[in-house]
Amino acid sequence: MLVATSSEGKMREIRDALAPLGLELLSLTDIGWTAEIAESGSTFEANALIKATAVAEATAMAALADDSGLEVDVLDGQPGVNSSRFAGPEADDMDRNRILVERLVATGEPPPWAAQYRCVLAYVEPEREPVTFEGVLRGAIVPEARGCGGFGYDPHFLLPERGVTVGEIPLASKQEISHRGQALRRFLLWHKARAAEAARSE
Repeated sequence: MLVATSSEGKMREIRDALAPLGLELLSLTDIGWTAEIAESGSTFEANALIKATAVAEATAMAALADDSGLEVDVLDGQPGVNSSRFAGPEADDMDRNRILVERLVATGEPPPWAAQYRCVLAYVEPEREPVTFEGVLRGAIVPEARGCGGFGYDPHFLLPERGVTVGEIPLASKQEISHRGQALRRFLLWHKARAAEAARSE
């Protein structure tokens, strides 16, 4: 199965979560994909479908794609679908986190700032209707980075009930609660159920 991402961090999480399927999961990097896929949708679902459809049509293989990001309450849900791009095309995780915190401080609201991670997975097979799966993780943004695990906004994303950021917990714990982990588990259950149904009908 192809996964429409070049992100090593996402691939680690997806391979770990979908290991029970026993499938070889290939990233865009693995297949030498260099074409730009314009994420022109206004929602996470639209962008996930754009990516999965483009890869499935180009390769005639099943493709899984996710679009995910951070929605901060005091910023009216921003950066949202622009989470990986709002700081500019050349920005890295450190730049994005710094600019996000600067914007939040400028609101005058005291930290921590309520927020959520949202993920939508899209699965596309040639000549089949696409399906989508969603996951949401509520939390808050803190001004100081804590922990070096995960990627993206994880070191600033506080889990209030645990008193730690996502950057301070191991991958296995992140998979249990994360927005992407939730969506992947829903996909995993759907895929297993479909395989079981196909086996019964043979």
